[in-house]
Amino acid sequence: MRETRGKIVTLEELKNILLVFRGAHPAECARVVLSNGCFDLLHVGHVRYLEGARAEGDLLITAVNADASVGNLKGPGRPVLEEMARAQLVAALRCVDYVVIFSEANVERLLAELRPEVHAKGTDYTAETVPERDTAARLGIRVAIVGDAKEHSTRGLLAEIRKEQHA
Repeated sequence: MRETRGKIVTLEELKNILLVFRGAHPAECARVVLSNGCFDLLHVGHVRYLEGARAEGDLLITAVNADASVGNLKGPGRPVLEEMARAQLVAALRCVDYVVIFSEANVERLLAELRPEVHAKGTDYTAETVPERDTAARLGIRVAIVGDAKEHSTRGLLAEIRKEQHA
């Protein structure tokens, strides 16, 4: 088992890892899955999403939003945890093979550069609302909606914590 920090790689390192992985496995046994998210305060919904993503293939890459993009997506006061802490928490999960931090608004560039067989999104999306759906379709990447029903959120968890602090 690789040390958790060893699972956090740059995009260039990841491209080399994928060359070796795909070269060592027949095409039908080398299904790479790309998942992504902010993962600000890891919760059970994140774990179920990532386990569902891993079930879609043989190698799971999880792209974690950089701090600036989390702030743009989630608003003031976010992220709660800085990007390397979030990346390390995600990397500690057994189902995740590699973690890469990205700063773009979505993972279209990662899809184009990594060419996974599957792009996994959580159940807060539908096939029609996945931001990268057109890019995935153009590249022949299957989109899979995975995880449990969207009953967990960092926003809700933070609201509960704040409520308790003010009670």
